[in-house]
Amino acid sequence: MDPVVALTWDVADLVNRHLDMMRGQTPSESCHVMTADDLFAAGAHVFALRNGTDTLGIAALKPLDATHGELKSMHTKAEARGLGVAAALLQHILETARALGMTRVSLETGSEEPFAPARRLYERHGFGYCPPFAGYAPDPLSVFMTRTL
Repeated sequence: MDPVVALTWDVADLVNRHLDMMRGQTPSESCHVMTADDLFAAGAHVFALRNGTDTLGIAALKPLDATHGELKSMHTKAEARGLGVAAALLQHILETARALGMTRVSLETGSEEPFAPARRLYERHGFGYCPPFAGYAPDPLSVFMTRTL
């Protein structure tokens, strides 16, 4: 897993694909995606999973405080879906959170059918449903999940 310390074209491309997909599926008032610049400005730890020079997926861990992180911008390139990319990225995010001394990782994702595979992935990795966190408001198009480390 490669930590992304500076924005590269391949990571920017996947973040932009993620932005386009999320904005295409979710009304703006319910869409909480972050641009690549916003992720870095927020101090997020951004990771890319690569196969040689091909970037297959990205994920970010945004610190909320010393013990709580938020999973952001989890995205697998369409042609790499079903290969375990998301599971590997998620595992790496959880390991990174532990190494940073975090005791909890939370996330926001969509409540509608296109987001069902993501919710199942998070459930398989020990995430449970929780109330909104970190300034999020209740939203019928969002679900909130958390996992203790």
